[in-house]
Amino acid sequence: MPRYIEKAEMLTLPAIALRGLVAFPSIPVSCELEREASKKAAKAALDSDMLIFLVPQRDIDCEEPGQDDLYEVGCVAKISNSLSKSGSDTVRITVEGYCRASLIELRNENGCLWADVLSKTVTADFSIKDIKTEATIKELLDTLLEMTRFMPRYAEDFMRAVKSMENPGMISDFIAANAFVRYQDKADILAEFEPFRRAERCIVLMQSEVKLLQTQLDIQIKVKQAMDDNQRDYFLREQIRAIENELGIDSDEQELQKRLDSTKLPEEVRNRLSKEILKLAKTPQGSPDSSVIRNYIETCLDIPWDKKTKDRLNIAQAKKILDNDHDGLTKIKDRILEFLAVKQLNTELKNQILCFVGPPGTGKTSLGASIARALNRKYVRVSLGGVRDESDIRGHRKTYIGSMPGRIITALTQCGSMNPVMLLDEVDKMCSDMRGDPASALLEVLDSEQNKAFRDHFIELPVDLSDILFITTANTLDTVPRPLLDRMEVLELNTYTPSEKLSIAKNHLIPKQISRHGLTKKSFKMTDDAITELIAGYTRESGVRNLEREISSLCRKAAKKMIEEDQKSVKITAGDLEAYLGPRKIIDDPIGDADLVGVTNGMAYTEVGGDLLKVEVLPVEGTGKIELTGTLGDVMKESAHIAVTYTRAHCEEYGIPEDFYKTKDIHIHVPEGATPKDGPSAGVTMCTSLISALSGFRVRHDISMTGEITLTGRVLPIGGLREKATAAYSAGIRTILIPKENMRDIKELDREVADNVTFIPCSNLDDVLSFALIRPQKAQETHTVLPALEENPILAEIKEESKESPAAKYPPRRKRPYTNINR
Repeated sequence: MPRYIEKAEMLTLPAIALRGLVAFPSIPVSCELEREASKKAAKAALDSDMLIFLVPQRDIDCEEPGQDDLYEVGCVAKISNSLSKSGSDTVRITVEGYCRASLIELRNENGCLWADVLSKTVTADFSIKDIKTEATIKELLDTLLEMTRFMPRYAEDFMRAVKSMENPGMISDFIAANAFVRYQDKADILAEFEPFRRAERCIVLMQSEVKLLQTQLDIQIKVKQAMDDNQRDYFLREQIRAIENELGIDSDEQELQKRLDSTKLPEEVRNRLSKEILKLAKTPQGSPDSSVIRNYIETCLDIPWDKKTKDRLNIAQAKKILDNDHDGLTKIKDRILEFLAVKQLNTELKNQILCFVGPPGTGKTSLGASIARALNRKYVRVSLGGVRDESDIRGHRKTYIGSMPGRIITALTQCGSMNPVMLLDEVDKMCSDMRGDPASALLEVLDSEQNKAFRDHFIELPVDLSDILFITTANTLDTVPRPLLDRMEVLELNTYTPSEKLSIAKNHLIPKQISRHGLTKKSFKMTDDAITELIAGYTRESGVRNLEREISSLCRKAAKKMIEEDQKSVKITAGDLEAYLGPRKIIDDPIGDADLVGVTNGMAYTEVGGDLLKVEVLPVEGTGKIELTGTLGDVMKESAHIAVTYTRAHCEEYGIPEDFYKTKDIHIHVPEGATPKDGPSAGVTMCTSLISALSGFRVRHDISMTGEITLTGRVLPIGGLREKATAAYSAGIRTILIPKENMRDIKELDREVADNVTFIPCSNLDDVLSFALIRPQKAQETHTVLPALEENPILAEIKEESKESPAAKYPPRRKRPYTNINR
């Protein structure tokens, strides 16, 4: 093995950063300089007859490289020729490398790069061959020979030049400079100073390059073979087409043309599809365009352009169908019957867009199918929950692979009619992201002035959607964009009352589950008391889904009991529920039978109906701090502060010390602290409890109240009275104080509640406190006599209407496991 002689020297030289180019020792190289820093470095080297340092940069897109942007090893070279191109700022130089050098420091002086480098020259006498040298050179030549199979144009001359060299290090440099493609591989070879390690690295890189070139060659062969096969297939298909024409067999284009001729289409659609069929006939069957065009034509012809169902205009029959499918829902049923009535007077009535809003399980989706049956129309449901791509509504451009129409056109194709009832389910749960906003795409679909010429991105033809009865469903309107909401007629589905749930269970849920579990009406029976107890003690929801699950569970257990005990029938009463379903899940929360100081019954509206909400106030000696607990929201906290301010302004009327806000700490608490609560309607309840606690006057335990208050003591109207009054009635309350403006809402209440509860209209807090507080001089007297039902004309009218319609008995009060949302 030859002995190495290393020579090292520190130099300070002008430097040029090379982009995509690597210079090697003893190998001339030409490059064009465009950057000012490079041209100044070349000029400095020429003017001073100096050497120059050429170093490759890592990222060729970097315009002003620093030391971190350059490789650690470059080449010290001498500029042998410099030439400026005419009409251009580019300077072309030719350099010849001397030796490798390591970059120590790079700096920029007046726009010119200067580098402190450590040049290293490793020399050895390779004239005397040893085994390692010969083996290394042989391996280099063998690997290079295999590589030159893929470079036939200059393989012979290239191999002749390499064979004339005896230094494995120089051979490696020569191969890297002329055979390698990637400048990163060239820089890898330049970084090796020791000749044998450089040769080993060169062999590894050449073997990798051989694999890459072999794979590339295989791909080229397959592509050429596929092209030849396509040409062969083209000629064979043309021959088959000619044979089919002679035999009278229809081709795909002819079949599509027959479908087009037999379908009644708008003129614009017919002209467009005719052109597409002609284009298909001229397109080779094996080409990708052929399948795209055929798919487009078939999709367009699948749309039921001329197909419509005839509406059932018999109002009595439609009403019967709606009543059979759903109990209650009077407003929505009336709206559909009104549509049928107007349809009889104006057969061209179009553009009906309804939005059903209500809690989960109240029958919004099933109501859409019932409406379709009542109108004798096709029914199709489009689920929009979680949709986040605009293309789901409008479709994809047909040029994309796997493109398809949007959900609206797909739904029309599925139902086979241009005037179906189309239910857009969960419209409030659509999302928007970088791919678009599907709610914005729905604006055109649900706009009565635009949807008569709706253009899907895939179809690209006007489609008339004006005959469709659109029904959208949502659990809340908070997430529905305002422009979209403006295009819809909103109909609210309220929480079912216990009497409505009883009716639904008897008429729909129990028969459905009996049939599903293979039972009969004779073999499985539930008493009304059992259903009422099931509603009160085992479910807590706005709809009836959990109720149906519990009934299903009872059916399964009854079937098991009939098989095991060989019984012919099972009858379930209220007392049997614990044996079948376990202990009561909802615990009773009685209102109590004692009048307390600082404790008032309020009412709340929740996602699953109404609830009774007690407010407790306890003043203690302190410095005037106000403590609010019970997981209260910001609006509810503001109501508490309003109550404190009102009490300070009227403390003299109730015998409250004027300095109570300085000497007392007031703690306001709403029980069930783990349940979040918010809303303004607890204002009157908080103020009543606060004045009671500070004055010592007791609050009547048999009344409840609701209403928002102002600083001047006005009682403002609230929402959710139907649910709140039902909850209070179920808890045993028979007197409710409500804002005067809410008296008009009593007509919306369940008739049993309106018949048995006395509603006291209150305009201000004086009205509330006069009924709620028990003054000391009246402590031994009976409670304040409330106005008789007959004295309230609204209540009297409701009572008169309800004489012929007895309602079911309400279940007892139960605790609320869900979030309270006071309105």
